[in-house]
Amino acid sequence: MTVTTDVLIVGAGPTGLALAVDLARHGVAAVVAERGPRLFPGSRGKGLQPRTLEVLEDLGVLPRVLASGGPYPPNMIWRDGERLGEQRMFDAAEPTEAEPHGVPWMLPQWRTQEVLYDRLRELGGEVLFGREAVGLEQDADGVTVSFASGEPVRARYVVAADGGRSAVRRLVGIGMTGETLDPAPALVADLRLTGLDREHWHVFPPADGSGDGFLALCPLAGTDDFQLVANFPDGTAPDPSLDGVRKLVASRTHLAPDLITQVRWASDFRPRAALADRFRAGRVFLTGDAAHVHSPAGGQGLNTSIQDAYNLAWKLAAVLAGTADESLLDTYEEERRPNAAEMLGLTTSVHRGETRRGRETQQLDLGYRTSSLSLDTRPGLPDTALTAGDRAPDGRREGVHLFTQFRGPHWTLLTVGVAGDLPALDIPTVRLTAYEAYGTGVFLIRPDGYVGWAGATPKGLPDYAAGLGPALGAGID
Repeated sequence: MTVTTDVLIVGAGPTGLALAVDLARHGVAAVVAERGPRLFPGSRGKGLQPRTLEVLEDLGVLPRVLASGGPYPPNMIWRDGERLGEQRMFDAAEPTEAEPHGVPWMLPQWRTQEVLYDRLRELGGEVLFGREAVGLEQDADGVTVSFASGEPVRARYVVAADGGRSAVRRLVGIGMTGETLDPAPALVADLRLTGLDREHWHVFPPADGSGDGFLALCPLAGTDDFQLVANFPDGTAPDPSLDGVRKLVASRTHLAPDLITQVRWASDFRPRAALADRFRAGRVFLTGDAAHVHSPAGGQGLNTSIQDAYNLAWKLAAVLAGTADESLLDTYEEERRPNAAEMLGLTTSVHRGETRRGRETQQLDLGYRTSSLSLDTRPGLPDTALTAGDRAPDGRREGVHLFTQFRGPHWTLLTVGVAGDLPALDIPTVRLTAYEAYGTGVFLIRPDGYVGWAGATPKGLPDYAAGLGPALGAGID
């Protein structure tokens, strides 16, 4: 027997779960298939950037994210058992009306997945565990994926969210181009330990001429664990066992081996940066690490991945509903691949110590100005002006909270300082007399919170809407 659905998502990490949640609130039938027997158990990606927090607010999980995590602590630098002083890992920024989240929020990856999984089940979705994809056949009408165990799934579209070693990417024959950023192996592990405070991210640089590698122990907000990260410049293979981790920590810090009481999860890796040659093959789409692999140094991998899902979900929903032409799906690769390439460059620069974590890593300035979906009819705008393709700012003006108005799977029409009649659009409409974050004009906000169309007046807006389809899944008449 073959299971049928609109969308099959292969992989139940943060990317696949975020996509499933977004599709569910659009009313799209989706199946999530996960190779493992349960959700991924490790911390790995633990930083949620400000733009991702906005996405999670829209998906209805931000209160749980904030309650489950915490802010990043300052680094404490150690040498020979002595504290040398504090350092901040990134430039601090205060939240503003337009940008309500100023700094990243720490939440271990396993907990981010739990939050998204709980939300998916609230919306009626579920995950099929123990499903390793081993075969894929697609035709003009859909895709059939077979698994090492369990029945095949037939879907109109398939989305690969199955990580850097994506089986789906290999099955459709899409190559990946990249480089190993550091030939030295590294180890990441979730530990239980005593002997260190939880108010600092404890960093133990190698002693000059020692040949040892770097080691850091970060208290994972919202848990009793620490995350260990260490590299091995001599090429030694990391030993992830409790005994191996105890010896490692004792050799590079002042901590006694028996202060490490438990290794809850561990994995070795080599920092790598790679980008898929394409993000689409017919009815199959690549998202997350299946499409781009980042060094963990910049804190961009998980965040870029969740935003892949956020970009793709509303487009799939519109096409499946018959309210947009299938060509809309071409804009997923058009918009996300350059974005991922830019973030790969940034993470590589941070990894090499060339760029400090700051405004660039927050992802608030990323957008789609060059996209075929972005049209601004106002001439002579300065580069600093909000324009089509940019992230739509938040704000609380005239009794209106903009992010509350934007929340949900719909488009929103916003006017600022523009009087007069508007086209008859069957979508929420907000009218403000003034707000400097937008300037003056008429703005059509996409379901993923970016400005699709902008003009000094509504002239041309109906033509833009008509060119995208009769409703684009949001009720534009």
